[in-house]
Amino acid sequence: MRALRLTAWQHEPELLDVDDPEPGPGAVLVRIGGAGACHSDLHLLHDFAPGLLPFDPPFTLGHENAGWVESVGAGVTGLEPGQPVAVYGAWGCGRCGRCLQGMENYCENRAEFRREGCGLGFDGGMAPLLLVPTARHIVPLTDLDPVDAAPLTDAGLTPYHAIKRSLDQLVPGSTALVIGAGGLGHLAIQILTAVSAARVVAVDQSPDALELALAVGASHGVLAGDTAAAEVREITKGRGTDLVLDFVGVDATIALAAAVARPLSDVTLIGVGMGSFPFSFFTVPYEVSLASTYWGSASELHEVVALAEAGKIRAHVERYSLDDAARAYTDLAAGTLRGRAVIVP
Repeated sequence: MRALRLTAWQHEPELLDVDDPEPGPGAVLVRIGGAGACHSDLHLLHDFAPGLLPFDPPFTLGHENAGWVESVGAGVTGLEPGQPVAVYGAWGCGRCGRCLQGMENYCENRAEFRREGCGLGFDGGMAPLLLVPTARHIVPLTDLDPVDAAPLTDAGLTPYHAIKRSLDQLVPGSTALVIGAGGLGHLAIQILTAVSAARVVAVDQSPDALELALAVGASHGVLAGDTAAAEVREITKGRGTDLVLDFVGVDATIALAAAVARPLSDVTLIGVGMGSFPFSFFTVPYEVSLASTYWGSASELHEVVALAEAGKIRAHVERYSLDDAARAYTDLAAGTLRGRAVIVP
């Protein structure tokens, strides 16, 4: 089969022939219906050098995946060929305390096998078939098209986890700020609207992204720039924000988050923009909590799928064929996408 593979760090992906995988005991073979292209993949392609991450190429890209069960290995029960499924992408050891809680994104034994997950050291889903090593990573779907479900496994799950940990902040009268209204951000806006009483404000450098943000539930859209902090503070009548979700993560966006956060609020960094911020007694208001998050838990993915099945959230998807998969990353880097690019093999 053909697969889009990263063959070396700081190298463009290549569409290559690889062997069809076969499921061993306990494993599940999934025929891919959709595989999302994520902005974090751009860092894999362009920014990371040997030794920076605990894994190395070559591997097939694609950590956001959904499709249909193709076949199962010995010992797998409860899954049938043709059944639509999503794939939880953070593959841990399965036996440490975090993994037993379903939080394989924070596996405590990651150094043992030197891979982060599907499409992150292990072969991912930008190919017709994906080998999933254990059935615990499979989330059944009911009515969702796998093309629409694929982005939920990261672009939906990651903001959901970040929002859920701050739900106590999102009371009536509160304000949540979403910085970056792209693949993750436009789903974060919908999740905030679905699970909280907060008013949602979006900041982005693209007018098209802000148009999408308003269409999916944001009450205000603010163009990124020198006046953004003042505009957000005006929207909140000077009080500031109760939660900031930064899906960009560069110096300027982290500084914006700190500038608008009110005392006792949360600022959560999700974007891998490699930015930083000087933290001291005087750089943020009192009791502002600064945190980073990575992906989410398996149980939270079930909750995200339930939200989508109920019609509460939906990814805005632009489809690409496998032959055009590399172009999806070019469009992503150029900032011309609205929502999420999904590869349909």
